[in-house]
Amino acid sequence: MTVPSPAEAAEPVEPAPAPPARRTFGLAAATALVMGNIIGGGIFALPATVAPYGTVSLLAFVVLSVGAVALALLFGRLARRSPVTGGLYVYPRDAFGEFAGFLSAWSYWTMCWVSIAALAVAVVGYVDVLIPLHGNHALEGIVALAALWLPAAANFAGTRWVGAVQVVSTVLKFVPLLLLATVGLFFVDTDNFGPFNASGQSVSGALAASAALLLYSFLGVESAAVSAGEVRDPERTVARASVLGTLASALVYLLGTVAVFGLVPHSRLVDSGAPFADAVNALTGSSWGGTAIALVAVVSITGCLNGWILMAAQMPYAAARDGLFPAPFARVGKGGVPGFGVWACAVLGTLLIALNYTAGPDTTFRVLVLITTFTGCVPYLLSAAAQLYWLARGTRERVRPAGLVRDLIVAVLSFGFSFWLIAGAGYAAVYQGVLFLFAGIPVYVWLRGRKGKAEASA
Repeated sequence: MTVPSPAEAAEPVEPAPAPPARRTFGLAAATALVMGNIIGGGIFALPATVAPYGTVSLLAFVVLSVGAVALALLFGRLARRSPVTGGLYVYPRDAFGEFAGFLSAWSYWTMCWVSIAALAVAVVGYVDVLIPLHGNHALEGIVALAALWLPAAANFAGTRWVGAVQVVSTVLKFVPLLLLATVGLFFVDTDNFGPFNASGQSVSGALAASAALLLYSFLGVESAAVSAGEVRDPERTVARASVLGTLASALVYLLGTVAVFGLVPHSRLVDSGAPFADAVNALTGSSWGGTAIALVAVVSITGCLNGWILMAAQMPYAAARDGLFPAPFARVGKGGVPGFGVWACAVLGTLLIALNYTAGPDTTFRVLVLITTFTGCVPYLLSAAAQLYWLARGTRERVRPAGLVRDLIVAVLSFGFSFWLIAGAGYAAVYQGVLFLFAGIPVYVWLRGRKGKAEASA
């Protein structure tokens, strides 16, 4: 379907001209970016997390996978309209104006730097398996900071280095996980699966509850769209990379969980602290599984951090070019990466890590982690709404029925899926997420006022 350009909106927005793009990401690097950001450290704990609900959680994986593919298709269609960096900010801005764009950028940026700190802390547990830290908080903090700043250094080196690191780390973590997910299937014992619904509640309730625990595992499907300005031939590549990366990640998630369910008895899996390590031990009959999985986990999370730091810098970069984020976020280094954005997320992540290791386990840091799903899904919801808006504005003579039906189905599914994800985050996360979202309004007021004053002076 052909629809009006963003410039035909009721309140046109005239973004600042972008500098010449360094389009260094081909299909392989863009796909690796999507996969690397989706598959982080959470996959290594997921089977044990959802085991108390029974194998109904496998159905939840399927539902989430369908929704994630719908989002991937949505971002691919939107990237054809606006193949620029900061996609999830640009789409709402073009459709609904600057305030919607700012809310999307602020929400996504919040999710990024909080998630980065959480991932860095997650590395510590796996490093402890390789090199015992003996509960020393100072050493644990140093490890977490190293996990944060080493990928940040790769980002400072430029997008070419980011792409290379992402491809290598994705291969290093994807191959071992896929091997377990495929070879392990031949040794599955169906008696280990346990009951279909082990929660004691209705099937629909168990499905929703297990899906709520799996929500965070699919954040990152938008990675290629956010980095569209660095992708070669983004009108085609963004869609292909988003769908390929999402499908590959969903395949690893589903097959890996099935293999673990079938290799580790259900009664043991429920209390397992390292389900993939237990599955490798059961498969090989030895005890080296913990070390092998710890190595893969460290590589996995480091690669994930590499991609998320890039995302955290690019979203405010796009907004800053329009005067909707502080001006320093729009500065681009020689390597094509917004350097100030990398510094900002690294410093904020460092503060959260320091808070985590000085204030104890029950801290604001852990509360903030709970709202990352909400803050990540707000841009999804606004992007789906933007696509519905453009479809509704299409004139009759421009409509191709087949394309309209396809795009409408994708947009409606994406909107409904995003809404379901937000609801599944829980009352506390939604409440706290809304407060965090509204905390950005004074920033918007200040920046919009300064922009208006400059326009009036001109």
